[in-house]
Amino acid sequence: MATCFWLRSSGARRLGWTFPGCCLRPRSGGPAAASGPAPGPAQLRGYAGGLAGLSAALLRTDSFVGGRWLPAAATFPVQDPASGASLGMVADCGVPEARAAVRAAYEAFCSWKGVSAKERSSLLRKWYDLMIKNKDDLAKIITAESGKPLKEAQGEILYSALFLEWFSEEARRVYGDIIYTSARDKRSLVLKQPVGVAAVITPWNFPSAMITRKVGAALAAGCTVVVKPAEDTPFSALALAELANQAGIPPGVYNVIPCSRKNAKEVGEVICTDPLVSKISFTGSTTTGKVLLHHAANSVKRVSMELGGLAPFIVFDSANVDQAVAGAMASKFRNTGQTCVCSNRFLVQRGIHDAFVKAFAEAMKKNLRVGNGFEEGTTQGPLINEKAVEKVEKQVNDAVCKGATIVTGGKRHQLGKNFFEPTLLSNVTQDMLCSHEETFGPLAPVIKFDTEEEAIAIANAADVGLAGYFYSQDPAQIWRVAEQLEVGMVGVNEGLISSVECPFGGVKQSGLGREGSKYGIDEYLELKYVCYGGL
Repeated sequence: MATCFWLRSSGARRLGWTFPGCCLRPRSGGPAAASGPAPGPAQLRGYAGGLAGLSAALLRTDSFVGGRWLPAAATFPVQDPASGASLGMVADCGVPEARAAVRAAYEAFCSWKGVSAKERSSLLRKWYDLMIKNKDDLAKIITAESGKPLKEAQGEILYSALFLEWFSEEARRVYGDIIYTSARDKRSLVLKQPVGVAAVITPWNFPSAMITRKVGAALAAGCTVVVKPAEDTPFSALALAELANQAGIPPGVYNVIPCSRKNAKEVGEVICTDPLVSKISFTGSTTTGKVLLHHAANSVKRVSMELGGLAPFIVFDSANVDQAVAGAMASKFRNTGQTCVCSNRFLVQRGIHDAFVKAFAEAMKKNLRVGNGFEEGTTQGPLINEKAVEKVEKQVNDAVCKGATIVTGGKRHQLGKNFFEPTLLSNVTQDMLCSHEETFGPLAPVIKFDTEEEAIAIANAADVGLAGYFYSQDPAQIWRVAEQLEVGMVGVNEGLISSVECPFGGVKQSGLGREGSKYGIDEYLELKYVCYGGL
């Protein structure tokens, strides 16, 4: 789950808004090093005052089913990962609510599939316009519930909205075929028709973009959806529901059923096994994806899966070091390393190794600043929860015990329990956890290699293959490596590869299908062959 707007939106206007009662003093001396002086946990807790100050219309806490806001029998808390403060209580949907949402979506599908492509296009465009109009408040919601730096959240909202714009245009470009066979009295047609109700399960790290990338394609194709957002970030999904309603999306076409971690398993199982659901679209871990595939298999449902990654970032001797470091910074530290396409393993050729490590460390110290996402200048927010911090810490300790060297960082940050210092390791080997286990945090391990063949072998020695990156100035090598990397997406001399116009997805155990681009809408369409005889 990635967006190229992290750097490309850097020219956007920064917001001066902060939570009421802010007691966090600005840091002096310009951008600080990742491990520099910082306010303590007590100060940080005082900084977050919840979601006050945002548009009340967007701050929904009930489920959205059949065009109505419906409470559940119970609620669950959503917390600010930066401070631990409660942001609010949200409806904790269970099996009854999940089944009701599926029924509402199915009833809506019976009419939505007959709505003209032009009208579906117009409604998606209105939804896009409302996202742009409310982009500032939507971005603040993302920062509040995920901890993402505000500038990155602003970039995500623009990226999210562009999926609605893109698929509003693609809705009118769903074409079939006429096939001429050898029979003179027959004509063969191929029609494209919507699959039906889609169960959409999304992650917390891009709580807006992962919804619009799926839902935009589904609605454009004529499908209806039931969205189960991540329990950490339900406010973004509910805010999108409010705007969809304002845009005139018909009741039941877009449904949202938030739930707690306790109910997530049974709610996910219900919406993935219900016979009225024809399609499952999931972004998350490979482990969970396999469970959902089992559910889908019982009724042979269509599936799209965007699962885990272990992206290699290869720097060859011919590479431009400055370009490679800039690409490494962009790829690794966007959203504090919490993206499935961020670089997980840095493979650097021996001749350029020392220069790259030195320049990379200097860039990290100069440009990365840990803090609350609402604080001006923050580039590294908190990890989503303490469990995520523990995973990074475990990988660092394992690597050091096995001979790795900490170049910079290496420990929890003094800001609070969910913060970790951006960390660079050298002398990393393939037997270390960080070499074969996805990190999802601000850890950059560097492995030294000698030959191109060795680098490709290390890069491909994984059962996943979502994204891969490499830097080289050798044209022949660029073609060879790009073709041999076993991943679904390749960045050549580029660390940011996501775009609404291009297909997003992986190979091996990184998933099935593609999202975005002209191919994304095909995931929600069935082909129907019609043989027209008697002519």
